[in-house]
Amino acid sequence: MTYDEVLKNAKIKFNGSCKVCRVCDGIACRGEVPGMGGKGTGNSFIENVKALDRLKINMRTIHNVENPDTSIELFGRKLDLPVMAAPITGTTLNMGGQVTEKEYIEPVVAGCKNKNTIAMVGDTAIPQFLLDNLEVLEQYDGNGIVFIKPWENENIISKIKAAEKAGAIAVGVDIDACGLITLNIHGTPVKAKSVAEIKELVESTNLPFILKGIMTPDEALMAVEAGVYGIVVSNHGGRVQDYTPGTADVLEGIAKAVDKRIKVFVDGGIRTGVDVLKMLALGADACLIGRPFVTASLGGQTDGVELYLERVKADLEGAMILTGCQNLESIDKHVLFGDDCCCCG
Repeated sequence: MTYDEVLKNAKIKFNGSCKVCRVCDGIACRGEVPGMGGKGTGNSFIENVKALDRLKINMRTIHNVENPDTSIELFGRKLDLPVMAAPITGTTLNMGGQVTEKEYIEPVVAGCKNKNTIAMVGDTAIPQFLLDNLEVLEQYDGNGIVFIKPWENENIISKIKAAEKAGAIAVGVDIDACGLITLNIHGTPVKAKSVAEIKELVESTNLPFILKGIMTPDEALMAVEAGVYGIVVSNHGGRVQDYTPGTADVLEGIAKAVDKRIKVFVDGGIRTGVDVLKMLALGADACLIGRPFVTASLGGQTDGVELYLERVKADLEGAMILTGCQNLESIDKHVLFGDDCCCCG
């Protein structure tokens, strides 16, 4: 199977809910929520892609880097690359309705496990979706992280316990979903959280706890105060608030604020290994990728997911060679062109 075949098959399976554009930039699907697009004008989704596109790379070819090491230690295990599948849930709500939740998520979990990385799964307004996701995780020895919507804490804690039972390696709350349209449509209330409420969730489990949906340094510091394992710099793929900045525009300030006290992950517009390199250079420990995994799963099932991960890894390796980076630790701001870099200032 070729990647072009994956894209062609996915376009049929999406049933019009995604155009499977050659460049997934949010323009053709702007305002399509429910669906795969960004909220309102689609500006936040589009800006995620543009913010990454504005970053340029310093190419270096005089060095001794070869066979770069893309591995990373996270959650007490060694992963082959600093990329995980972001939690995307809601096949009937957003993905055209031609595949079930299990038919979508099982290839993602299986493909990530086969390529030695981690899939994230989530819940939504339909309770069965989380149950399906947990069943798949258990089937694959718990190789996944469970993200729960910001319901009332009692509800979240009960779902954390279910995730623990399924063998999940970590749990989290995508707090940015407190403004998600699809949840309001179905009458399932979600809410923002105080630091005290986040602490309660952190203390309810022995698993690493991740807070997803941080876009400012001050809230990153609140997450540190609450005792989380890590945060995800994210605007929920542009699906909850119009006119936010792109995540690549705010990442560096957030990473500097937390100063390695917690893990910093990021999503939003990441499509290629070069995009991953850019985010790591800005201070991320690892990246979450969303929509391309949906396309890969719908268009090629497990083979499609594996093919996509192979493409991202090969692209990252090539970018590391051409920026003189032997391992992930050597990727920093010096690989980015601009006023602050050591060769262009």
